[in-house]
Amino acid sequence: MENKTIRLIYPQWQGANIARWLPDLPPEEASRGYYLGSMLLEFLAPKTACETFRVPVSIDVSERNEKDGVLDRDILTLQTKAALDILKIANPDKVITLGGECSVSVPVFSYLAAKYGDEVAVIWIDAHPDITLPGDDYNGYHAMALTAIMGKGDRAIIRQLPANISKRMVCLAGLRECEYPYIEKRVEELGLSHFSPAELANDSRPVIEWLYKSNASKVMIHFDMDVMDPSDILAAVADGPEGGLKLKEVVRLINDIAREKELVALTIAEPMPRLAIRLKKMLSELPLL
Repeated sequence: MENKTIRLIYPQWQGANIARWLPDLPPEEASRGYYLGSMLLEFLAPKTACETFRVPVSIDVSERNEKDGVLDRDILTLQTKAALDILKIANPDKVITLGGECSVSVPVFSYLAAKYGDEVAVIWIDAHPDITLPGDDYNGYHAMALTAIMGKGDRAIIRQLPANISKRMVCLAGLRECEYPYIEKRVEELGLSHFSPAELANDSRPVIEWLYKSNASKVMIHFDMDVMDPSDILAAVADGPEGGLKLKEVVRLINDIAREKELVALTIAEPMPRLAIRLKKMLSELPLL
C-alpha cells in the first residue's frame, strides 16, 4: 500500500513572545509575523500532488494571557487539538509542515510517534534546544516544543498528545545558543546528542552516524530557520549570533538525512518575513480601498 503524504499549513504564532526583539516592526504585526511567514512558505513552496490541510489559527492579538507559565496557553491547547483532529481524520504516513513557530512540530511528531514508536528518531535543526519548561525565564511555548515532544511540560497540552519521543531518539543539530546556563545544563542532564554548526558545516556524517546508532528506520526533521547564519540569510527573528549554518549547508544536511533513512516528517518553522510585514503596513496606509 502506498504511503500517504500530506502538507500541513500551520501558521501558529501564539507560542512566541517576540515583539520586543523586533523594534523596527509594529508590535502587533511582529507578534503575528510567523502567521504571515507560514502563508509565504505555502506560496513559495513547489506545488504538490499531495493533499493540503490548514490548521485554523486565530489572529486575534488584542489580549494575550499567561497561564501556568505559558503565554496564550488556552488558545495553544485548542489549536493543538485542532491539528491532532486533522491528523487523526487524514491518517497520513508522512507530514510536511509549513509553520508557524516551532511548536507546530509538537502535534505532528507526537502523532507520528504513536504510529511508528521506536522506529522513528527526531533531528532538531535549530540554533536553540527548545527544552524550556513552564516557569522558566521565558514563557513562549515555542521554546518548550522539544520538551513537549519528549512528554514534559504543560499538562493541559501534554495530556492531549498521543505519544512522546524518548530523549535517546533525539539529536540537536546546529545548536549554538542555550539562552541561559540552566538550559545548557539541562541539555547535558537529558543526555541529548548535539552537534554545533562548525561540526556540520562541511559534512553531515556526525548526524548520520548518530542516526545509525539510534537504530531508527525513520526520521522526523524539524528545521527552525534561526539555525542559519544571519550573515548568509536573515530569515528568522534573531540577527545574531553569527556562526550558524549556511543555507546550502542546511539543505545538504536535510537531503543527506533523507537519503539514509525514511523521512516521515519535515517541519519548516519560524520564518520571519520582515520586509513583507513592512510592505503590508505600507499598503494598509495607502488609499487602496
